[in-house]
Formats: sequence, C-alpha cells, structure tokens
Amino acid sequence: MARDPDAVLLESVRVHRARLRAAFLHGDLRDRRTTNDNVRRFVGSVVVAALACAGCAGYSFVQANSGSLRGGTSSPQSTIGTTP
Repeated sequence: MARDPDAVLLESVRVHRARLRAAFLHGDLRDRRTTNDNVRRFVGSVVVAALACAGCAGYSFVQANSGSLRGGTSSPQSTIGTTP
C-alpha cells in the first residue's frame, strides 16, 4: 500500500481542517452526540405518544359505535329524550 507521501499529508491536513471546522461550528464531539441522541429520543417519544393517543381515540370510537357497526338499531343518542 505504497502511496505518495505528499498525497497522504494533504489528505491528513484536509481531514484535520474538516474536524476543526466541525468542532468550531458544532462544539465538542461529546456535546454533539449527547444533543443528537436527546433530540432523537424526544422525537421518538413524541411519535410513540401520538400513536398511543391515536390508538386510544380509535378504540374509544369503536366502542362508542359498536352497536351501529354491527347493524344494531339501538344507540345511546337515540334513547335520550324518548318516553317508554
């Protein structure tokens, strides 16, 4: 794996500058990883909470309308205000 020493040096300098630029713009690597991980966890938690809410709302809808979905005629809204 014999490469030109000048090319190795130029690539090393390029990588070093890129790392310095990233550290200057985004901070220390440990801080960046913590922030990114926490943001991902927060977004994941929001998605899971939204799915749980949608599941509860769907279950509630099905339970409230189970009589009309089965073809039954009795529903809680139709019996309100009627005399026996």
